[in-house]
Amino acid sequence: MADREKPADAQGDAPLPKLPQRGLTLRMLGDRLGLSTATISLALRDSPLVAEQTRIRVRALADEIGYVANRSAASLRTARTNMVGVVVHDVVNPYFAEIFRALEAELNAQSLAIMICNHADDVRRQRTFVETLMQHRADGLIMCPSVGTEPAEVLRVARSGLPLVMICRDIGEIGVPVVRGDDFAGALALTRHLIERGHRRIAFVGGRRQTSAGRERHAGYVAAHAEAGIEIDPALDVPEAMTQRAGRDAVAGLLALSRRPTAIFGFNDLVALGLMSALRRHGIEPGRDIAVAGYDNTDGAAWTTPALTSVDNVPGPIGATAAALLRDQIAGLPVRTERILIAPELIVRESTRPN
Repeated sequence: MADREKPADAQGDAPLPKLPQRGLTLRMLGDRLGLSTATISLALRDSPLVAEQTRIRVRALADEIGYVANRSAASLRTARTNMVGVVVHDVVNPYFAEIFRALEAELNAQSLAIMICNHADDVRRQRTFVETLMQHRADGLIMCPSVGTEPAEVLRVARSGLPLVMICRDIGEIGVPVVRGDDFAGALALTRHLIERGHRRIAFVGGRRQTSAGRERHAGYVAAHAEAGIEIDPALDVPEAMTQRAGRDAVAGLLALSRRPTAIFGFNDLVALGLMSALRRHGIEPGRDIAVAGYDNTDGAAWTTPALTSVDNVPGPIGATAAALLRDQIAGLPVRTERILIAPELIVRESTRPN
């Protein structure tokens, strides 16, 4: 597990670069390229009044050094906005509500307000939100990256000088602080629990494998089977589901198998709740006839019938730690660019009785 705790990259222990780019002006860009501020301004707006090659040169330099047009002022602005952007993929998921609560508690104490943006795993929406926050000079950014986020996009934000922390997902070892639960360890513990209770046909429903959370939870599920010497039936692996509806939709296919699963691991609690609802519609009682487990231990997991076994993915510590890292960056303090993995906790309840 040690190799997942810190980036292997040599830059992993270096502080985030404190670059001056956040105060870049059109004049500075013009001086670099030997162009007037008017030409630079037109080029950044993609005006046909500027030759295409010149526009390309201007855009290339702006991207390289992280220049973003300041729509709040025509000149250099150094005043704080006291606003932090929080960009995630699903604001409806109660897990993120708990993270928001922890972020607010920490940041409000520093007179910082949060602006929440929902990119819905659409990288273009995410790009628009991030650009808007940068243009309006947000003091910092906390981001759960969308599917399809390229390292270059995140690095561009970091190099602009905007304080940045990623949460819940990461996109590789690129020298940007990341705070998330240890998804591999949590999924490993949950799958081991199901195997120890006698289950050998365990379905895994959900998770976008293009994301670190999707890959790591699935890897933990696979590793637990491997150490127990159990071969996984590919028909029991149902990727992509992330919502209650997707969980409900997955049930018919699983019940149509000649050998049905005896337990189902839902990628998150929303998927698990959808599974339980659909199973009942088919006359199958969760917990009694088939084990069902979720992940995140969201508010309400303990109050379903039966109470849902889940992995507590520590939203409070994740939010508080991310906020503290961002606060230190805003204050100009050096921040080590490490990946912080916070240990989750398996919470066993009535929904995973022995087979």
